[in-house]
Amino acid sequence: MASKPVEQLESVVIRFAGDSGDGMQLTGGQFTSETAVMGNDLATLPDFPAEIRAPAGSLPGVSGFQLHFADHDILTPGDAPNVLVAMNPAALKMNLKDLPPTGTLIVDSDAFTDRNLQKAGYAGNPLEDGSLDTYELHSIPLSTMTIEALKEIDGITKREAERAKNMFALGLMSWLFGRPTEGTIAFLRSKFAKRPEIAEANVKAFNTGYAFGETTESFSVQYEVKPAALRPGVYRNITGNTALAYGLIAASVKSGLPLFLGAYPITPASSILEELARHKSFGVRTFQAEDEIAAVGAALGASFGGSLGVTTSSGPGIVLKQETIGLAVTLELPLVIVDIQRAGPSTGMPTKPEQADLLNVLYGRNSESPIPVIAASTPSDCFEAAIEAARIAIKYRTPVFLLSDAYLANGSEPWLLPDSDAIPPIEPNFTRGNGGDFEPYLRDEATLARPWAIPGTVGLEHRVGGLEKEDVTGNVSYDPDNHDRMVRLRAQKVAGIAQDIPELAVDDPDAADTLVVSWGGTYPAVAAGVRRVRAKRKKVAHAHLRHLNPFPRNTGEVMRGYEKILVPEINLGQLVKLLRAEFLVDATGFNLVRGIPFRASEVEEAIDAMVDA
Repeated sequence: MASKPVEQLESVVIRFAGDSGDGMQLTGGQFTSETAVMGNDLATLPDFPAEIRAPAGSLPGVSGFQLHFADHDILTPGDAPNVLVAMNPAALKMNLKDLPPTGTLIVDSDAFTDRNLQKAGYAGNPLEDGSLDTYELHSIPLSTMTIEALKEIDGITKREAERAKNMFALGLMSWLFGRPTEGTIAFLRSKFAKRPEIAEANVKAFNTGYAFGETTESFSVQYEVKPAALRPGVYRNITGNTALAYGLIAASVKSGLPLFLGAYPITPASSILEELARHKSFGVRTFQAEDEIAAVGAALGASFGGSLGVTTSSGPGIVLKQETIGLAVTLELPLVIVDIQRAGPSTGMPTKPEQADLLNVLYGRNSESPIPVIAASTPSDCFEAAIEAARIAIKYRTPVFLLSDAYLANGSEPWLLPDSDAIPPIEPNFTRGNGGDFEPYLRDEATLARPWAIPGTVGLEHRVGGLEKEDVTGNVSYDPDNHDRMVRLRAQKVAGIAQDIPELAVDDPDAADTLVVSWGGTYPAVAAGVRRVRAKRKKVAHAHLRHLNPFPRNTGEVMRGYEKILVPEINLGQLVKLLRAEFLVDATGFNLVRGIPFRASEVEEAIDAMVDA
């Protein structure tokens, strides 16, 4: 049979959506892996319900995975899909509003039963009432075709055969966009190695979907997205939580300190614990505690013992840890606290991103308890951010907050593997004493960090605890002047870190009057929005803050250099409050708190409005 014509595309956004039991995360993840092998630049946005198993066919039970891939540098998972694969009516109902009128819609027609339509809130069948006529609709009996293709495979039930329909869809999409098949087939054989019949069923369903694309008249063309011109080197696809885990391991290796993670499972931070548990070969010790308080207590104890202590959580768990974090402030010991932010308050929407913990990590402890705060900006940047958090914690003997969010944690992008030799060493500089009485709070003149003494070292015996310390000696003190001095020293130590971090860089090629300031996971959408505004020949500058406490030393100078300042945040205006209070500038917030990342188009509109005002 003659091959179908191939149409070149610069970029494509695909969204897989179905019931939470339909394997959409697996499908999207494998399509992403093959796209990474093809050399496209990419960004992903997994989106799944918080419930372990929401009612089948229900709107709350819809799980989705969006992938944006291109032949050029991209920043976001895309504002809207070009192609929507909907495995049931609920998936269609929840996602159709995002599909442009000319978009491609692929549905499993077998799932559009009266019962499923009723669960999704449809009065009639949208496949038959003409409501989808504006779309390029492909109504395919995926379930029936998958079951028919697998009927001769021994050892699998009809239900097991039907569950392979996601692989049929993956095969179809792999053909449509010219993805390779070898990697997926090898993946399936490995994943289901203990049940060869299930492996064979999934492989056959995948190949059947691919062959259907080749032979059906429904699809008249195939599409090609050429590889992107990325920097030379070895790449892998990586999620934010995996990158963060690798960054902590790198910091452990570069400091020579054993890595200890004390954690209690919580969405969306749990995969850091799961990843680090796989790397005992690097001396990593993971401790799954009975609760959040025990987890941070164990991590702080590990730091006291001379390890790189780390604890991970999300907003609700961070609240529980704060008393022990305050203890780390007064003990002045290294501790990295990772907060993978999610939508709240309380349990909120556990699988959805937000960046509303900034004021909590800055001020959520009793008394004057200053802590450095660092925020990652992209999934791959979580690696660098983790190393930086550990560097500051070790050098300045302080707990450090590292902020990420659910979007960065679960999203993925290509990561250029770094040269491990190029990562600077981190010197723990354990004290050996001075031959006399040990003075545990005699500070380094440059950093104001106190000595870090390994417990049990002869001559370095000292007490620790939550009561206020006497300057230099570390003895318990209730002296008012000493307390004032210790409070100020702890604050000065953190403030002095500003001299040890890069100045705030500003992307301003055209001497703009308007500055857009971003932090954390808003970076991709804000940077993309800035690009779009500049493409319309409008002038706008962009600055992104990695260090949120202390701010880079030139932050005030940068802020006061612009007439108009826009601060997009997925909260009700936390950074903008800090900038206004600290630098007395008339910054304006752009705030949406919906449990989803900003779309570049939304940021573009906000920038346009400010530039044109």
